[in-house]
Amino acid sequence: MATRAVSPVPAAGAPRQIPEAVHRRRWAILAVLLCSLLVVVLGNSVLNVAMRTISAPPPIGLGATQSQLEWAISAYTLVFAGMLFTAGLLGDRLGRKKVLLAGMAVFGTGSVLASMAASPTELIGYRALMGLGGALVMPSTLAIIMNVFDRAEQPKAIGIWAGAVGLAIAIGPVTSGLLLAHFWWGSVFLINVPVVASAVVAMTLLVPDSKDPDPGRLDPVGVLLSVIGLVLLVYGIITGGRLADFTEPRVYGTVGGGLLVLVLFVVHARRSDHPAIDVRHFRNPAFSAAVSSLALVFFALLGVTFFMAFYTQSVRGFTPLQSGLLMLPLAVAQMAFAPRARLVVDRFGARAVCTAGMTLMGLTMAGYALLDEHTPLYVLELLFFFQGTAMAHITPPATVSVMQALPREKAGSASAVNNTFRQVGGALGVAVLGSVLSASYRDRIDDRLAAVPHLPAGARHEAGESIEATLNTAARLGPAGHDLVRSAHAAFVHAMHLTVLGAAGVALLGAVVAAVFLPGRPATGTAGGPVRPDAEKEPATEAGQ
Repeated sequence: MATRAVSPVPAAGAPRQIPEAVHRRRWAILAVLLCSLLVVVLGNSVLNVAMRTISAPPPIGLGATQSQLEWAISAYTLVFAGMLFTAGLLGDRLGRKKVLLAGMAVFGTGSVLASMAASPTELIGYRALMGLGGALVMPSTLAIIMNVFDRAEQPKAIGIWAGAVGLAIAIGPVTSGLLLAHFWWGSVFLINVPVVASAVVAMTLLVPDSKDPDPGRLDPVGVLLSVIGLVLLVYGIITGGRLADFTEPRVYGTVGGGLLVLVLFVVHARRSDHPAIDVRHFRNPAFSAAVSSLALVFFALLGVTFFMAFYTQSVRGFTPLQSGLLMLPLAVAQMAFAPRARLVVDRFGARAVCTAGMTLMGLTMAGYALLDEHTPLYVLELLFFFQGTAMAHITPPATVSVMQALPREKAGSASAVNNTFRQVGGALGVAVLGSVLSASYRDRIDDRLAAVPHLPAGARHEAGESIEATLNTAARLGPAGHDLVRSAHAAFVHAMHLTVLGAAGVALLGAVVAAVFLPGRPATGTAGGPVRPDAEKEPATEAGQ
């Protein structure tokens, strides 16, 4: 039986997989989906700038410790990652538009509650609720893109989708800094509410619903195992960093328990006839390399981003607004290059582009080791720009490889896999690199704290937990604390240097993975994505339902 090629402009008389009415408004639909992406990314980026304020004692902040700040980020990321499998399956089963709208409502509610949190514990809980909303939103956006764009246009649409992350990176910190300059810390979460409200209205009017005509059953056991495993693993790593001792039984016991549960998750997925994730997909080297590259690059990126706010604010003395403005080169580079990455992939292939991007990411990470208390700002701005350029040439081709490796009707599951590895990588990056930073900082500052007269052992231990804790202690000492401030700055810069070198190693490992396993230059007409054996035989999309 003859097959028909998937093309953005079908031949005369040939049926189009995408309904014509949907095809005509596909770019308007993409614009609406980018609003939901903007909200989800804002949910994380605004917190990065506000961390120093939240760590301040009440009434300015919540008095959050370093580990509580890590959990404020990780709670969102872990719930997000743990629920992505189920969210993708729900979208494929019930309808992606329905799940998207539900996710936006949950995210908006969580944002309002987070803005009114009265303690770090409450903030962590509401951030987890925001993570649930984000988990429902993110797989649906990519799945809908795959169902309203023909195959040849998908790389362009995904490039724009990835570039929108740069816009969110720019808007988040700057908006957060403006709000913190005039309002209380909780206002950074309220910025999500008008975006959510307007996006829900536009989605209701424009976005078509779509779903898998043959969905599988949900896998509650698999979801539970994945959530428990990830929480145990990251909690153990954060605890080890906070204690500056990874040999404590509660640390290695928790980490080992998390790894064991994750192994059970894989075993369960292999034996189940309706797994949360079909692990057989990972037999495809290109698919495995793409998701691994995403995990490794977000491990390095989010781990470094977590403490960069402390470098610019606590060490260099910039305000939250100035700290946000300093990140504009990263955002501009990603916005400029991500939508055009497909052109480079068409010419050189996904393997070369991702390998070069990961290598550049590793070099920029290592470049942070050049920073000290007096480094000219142009050095930091150049590093941010090249880091954004690297991200723009990693995320789009890797995402296209993942999304086009599965049939269109499984787009929700493919999107869930893509975003899960990104979020898990980011969560582990914050936990691991944050722990390395904390342990290195404590090791460097402990002797100096021990020399402070009349400082009780408990207060000394607390002051060594983070640079903000040390600076708060120094402030209470008055003029006698000036030397302690200088020591805190020097200790943090030293710890940062060690940490970014570890991040650089992880990024370079990603370059090796991409170079060995990703596909080379694509065949004509593949638009930068891997060719599935069934690529020409996909059933008609459900987008017109």
